Amino acid sequence: MNLTLKIIVITSTFLTINSFAASKVHLDQANTDIFDEASLQNGAKLFMNFCSGCHSISFMRYNRIAKDLNLSEELVVKNLMFAGKKTGEAITTAMPNEGASKWFGGVPPDLSLVARSKGTDWIYTYLRSFYADESRIFGVNNKVLVNASMPDVLWSLRESQSESEFDNSVRDITNFLDYVGEPAKLIRLKLGKWVLLFLGVLFILVYMLKKEYWKDVKYGVWRPRD
Repeated sequence: MNLTLKIIVITSTFLTINSFAASKVHLDQANTDIFDEASLQNGAKLFMNFCSGCHSISFMRYNRIAKDLNLSEELVVKNLMFAGKKTGEAITTAMPNEGASKWFGGVPPDLSLVARSKGTDWIYTYLRSFYADESRIFGVNNKVLVNASMPDVLWSLRESQSESEFDNSVRDITNFLDYVGEPAKLIRLKLGKWVLLFLGVLFILVYMLKKEYWKDVKYGVWRPRD
């Protein structure tokens, strides 16, 4: 068996196992809305306070968040910048890779594209699925990602908020990560409505023009109309 065939077989087996495992997990609907500016602002605040200590979103920059979420750069610097020095920098984490590997058994992944790779429902369900498990080093496990090396970083929110408030907080974080996965989506979806409207008007004009051009073909220049 050559190397290429081995890679295909291993990859197919891995995807099959993961698909089978994922099918056993019920995912709750996140119902995110990236046009909800208040949700995105709260999600950005919660992510930077609870998640950015370990996870980076290196495809995003602070000044882009300020622009898209209608925040002043002063507010971004004061409330969201914990690792960067300039608003034009990518959003990284201050956690050293060597320390992360020692504490968690591996470097926490960058979450720039997690919403596109896993889906918003997966993120929303995962963050709400931690439960006590004394056999684990952090004392918790997760129903969606079994034996995850991540602790329940949102435990303080869970204890201080009602169930519905906590669900909304998790939804805001998920909404923010959905936005981070494709910031241009805000512009694309808004522009798409105008493009469709333009194409609709253009279709009517083109159809009327087609009828005008083809009337001579239909009746013939030598044949009178009925």
